[in-house]
Amino acid sequence: MGYFNHIPNVAVASHLPNKRSSSEYIIAKNIFRRVKILNSLSDKVSLFNKYEIYEGDRPDTVANELYGNSSLDYIVILSANITNIRDEWPLSNYHLYQYALDKYGESEINALHHYETVEVRDKHNRLIIPAGLTIDTDFTIDGPGKQFPPGTEWKAIRETGNLSLTQDTLGGNASDLLNTIAVGISNFIYETRKNNQKRQINVLKKEYVQQFVEDFIRIMKYDRNSQYLNKNLITTENTTLVD
Repeated sequence: MGYFNHIPNVAVASHLPNKRSSSEYIIAKNIFRRVKILNSLSDKVSLFNKYEIYEGDRPDTVANELYGNSSLDYIVILSANITNIRDEWPLSNYHLYQYALDKYGESEINALHHYETVEVRDKHNRLIIPAGLTIDTDFTIDGPGKQFPPGTEWKAIRETGNLSLTQDTLGGNASDLLNTIAVGISNFIYETRKNNQKRQINVLKKEYVQQFVEDFIRIMKYDRNSQYLNKNLITTENTTLVD
């Protein structure tokens, strides 16, 4: 990952058992030195393109596809505003299944997670119930049978086809919901949706990459202060009390 090539170093007092003296230091990367894209720029459409992460994509493969250099993977991560790659990058299909299996167990992976409404419209195509609302098992709504004029009919737009609704009351229990205005969402489908939401990211346009890298390197350099040794190295206080 090219990111670490630009992170400056910090000299830290050694606590290794084989150190030769209390004044011995070790050089490490200063992982607390971080850069993020300004909030005021994160929604500038002129700077970013939308990108969909496909199965098998990794930050380095995306960087290679977009910028011709896999070591610029940190630009993909930063422009997508990702701070925890493990939790915020979509899992592969295999690892998603394993994650859901570990979380719910084999007996519950396909069990019901929640109910969601389907789209319902009246005969004039006016929206009555939007699709995708999370509802409880006892959710009810006055149906078309209670509407004026008598004989009013609604239609539920389901994957299996449109369903005519004429009842006085819709819902009230699991069976009525599933047969009219709702569908059941399983644990695995729920996790799959959450995973798919991570696939749409912003990526920096190629014409701004060089400027980004130059600014990144400049920001990573140290300014002069009491711990300053050079622009790429600072020291920390040695708190060792005895040899």
